[in-house]
Amino acid sequence: MDEEQQRPEPGPPGPLAGFTVGVTAARRADELGALLQRRGATVLHAPALRIVPLADDGELLTATEEIIDRAPDVVVATTAIGFRGWVEAADGWGFGDQLLGRLRDVELLARGPKVKGAIRAAGLTEKWSPSSESMAEVLDRLLEEGVDGRRIAVQLHGEPLPGFVESLRAAGAEVLPVPVYRWMLPEDLGPVDRLLDAVVSRSVDALTFTSAPAAASLLSRAEHRGLLAELLAALGHDVVPACVGPVTALPLQALGVDTVQPERFRLGPLVQLLCRELPSRARTLPVAGHRVEIRGHAVLVDGVLRPVPPTGISLLRALSRRPGWVVARAELLRALPGAGRDEHAVETAMARLRTALGAPKLIQTVVKRGYRLALDPSADTKYADA
Repeated sequence: MDEEQQRPEPGPPGPLAGFTVGVTAARRADELGALLQRRGATVLHAPALRIVPLADDGELLTATEEIIDRAPDVVVATTAIGFRGWVEAADGWGFGDQLLGRLRDVELLARGPKVKGAIRAAGLTEKWSPSSESMAEVLDRLLEEGVDGRRIAVQLHGEPLPGFVESLRAAGAEVLPVPVYRWMLPEDLGPVDRLLDAVVSRSVDALTFTSAPAAASLLSRAEHRGLLAELLAALGHDVVPACVGPVTALPLQALGVDTVQPERFRLGPLVQLLCRELPSRARTLPVAGHRVEIRGHAVLVDGVLRPVPPTGISLLRALSRRPGWVVARAELLRALPGAGRDEHAVETAMARLRTALGAPKLIQTVVKRGYRLALDPSADTKYADA
């Protein structure tokens, strides 16, 4: 997927129409982006990291040789791409059959169904896999079995597993890390910097994460640029941080960011979650006989999607904070990004907003005072203290 914004094809508005969603994934970004676009979202993609294979890395070669020379009691496979990469690297070194032979004789644990598929594709069979796909459940099983004096090889997935290796060693196990690939910052930081700027400026409505390293990488880049506090503020209030699962959310939660997560840790349920979450946060008002729903970069007027320029959205949000009440031009001017001191900028932006909405009577001009949303009389009481 291109780093720039990808806009959906015209058609009936989907549940994510009018919303912009940031995608930080390095792998399967096209799949996630397509799922979001099919539901109407505008997608801003910038991979927060890149995967560096370690086929030529001495650490992986050394670990593989150690396992072949002296079989471990247990091998924990954590990711499908990592397990396949390990077997492929061993084949390249001429050790493929020897490695598979060793893995047939050990207790092979798979973190989830994708890893099981990779194991079986290699002609092996796992002994056990947790229903939760959680490394915590794998750890609990190992500790319940007892690991004192046992040799356990753990395939790492991009970064050390926090607490997992330490807990095994504290219980008396000899742990052999198998680093199949590493995460690093993208070679071109331009896209991720533009994504960060979009989040901080609230130009995106949700930010998706499909791996903990991607979340950690984005946070690290924000800190390097002096934007960490602003990023955390945006994710805490205006931009929905959506994680594919609890492990992915850990770097964000460690900094106090509450995330939303689907019950099933898959891309489809993640998109379905956003299809519920974002529309539920949109402001809906009865205005001049119309139903007006204010979304990220567009407005639904009686179910018809009306794209609105950023200045227009800023004005509409300012008016909707006190629906039915007059908002002075000076206050609206402050809501316009980079408008300066000329109140004529408000009039120009207001004219464009009315044109974009396709229903000029939604916003009334109050002579010498300002503008107001023409809230339906029956709604006056409900929204009086909004």
